[in-house]
Amino acid sequence: MGIFDNTVIVRRLLLGVALAGGLAACTPQYQNHGYMPPAEDLDQIVVGVDTRASVEESIGTPSTAGVVNESGFYYVRSQRRTIGALAPKEIDRQVLAISFNEAGVVTNIERFGLERGQVVPLARRVTTPGVRDSGFLRQLLGNIGRFNPAGLSG
Repeated sequence: MGIFDNTVIVRRLLLGVALAGGLAACTPQYQNHGYMPPAEDLDQIVVGVDTRASVEESIGTPSTAGVVNESGFYYVRSQRRTIGALAPKEIDRQVLAISFNEAGVVTNIERFGLERGQVVPLARRVTTPGVRDSGFLRQLLGNIGRFNPAGLSG
């Protein structure tokens, strides 16, 4: 073997390493944020019976609580995918909303997802049959984009 043969082998080896590195850089990276209780744990919560304390004991502390009279618990989970140098893209988001009455008893359990930028209900358990489609979470998310700063100046 001469020097020429060793150079060709080294070049092929470096080319192979560079190609493998390039392919590895294009592999999607996933990041999970937040917490969503498992369905088995949610099935143990009884609407009209369980309280704030029993919900926290069963499925854990919520990501956030309602801002109006502590009206509910909200558990939020999202998943983002990053490919190479591209900006991360949210590929999944789920929100679990548990509503309570004034006595602190569960009145409603709803799961929402994100489909094409729109909030959609995935599951719903309520105590009253006449549930309106304008819960706190839907009102909050429905007002995004309707804010007009010019109206604040009077």
